[in-house]
Amino acid sequence: MADTILFESNPRDYALELVEQGYSAEEILTMALKFMSSDDVKEMLDVNELSPRFLEDEYEDDGQPSWEQEGEDFGEVYSDEY
Repeated sequence: MADTILFESNPRDYALELVEQGYSAEEILTMALKFMSSDDVKEMLDVNELSPRFLEDEYEDDGQPSWEQEGEDFGEVYSDEY
């Protein structure tokens, strides 16, 4: 009975509870993605900063020095070795 109430009132939490009970998160994700439209999936990825416009920034060279390079310019050393 409680599962029916949760399913009706908050289906997202119900799905998460299924995963906690041992159902495959990968299978539930696959079901959700197949159910959603392509535009829904694009929007979800973009809102969560997982679209290419966010991920490509991580790998692009913006011309700025890394923290390590910047520290070397001031004689600082960033190393775990002592």
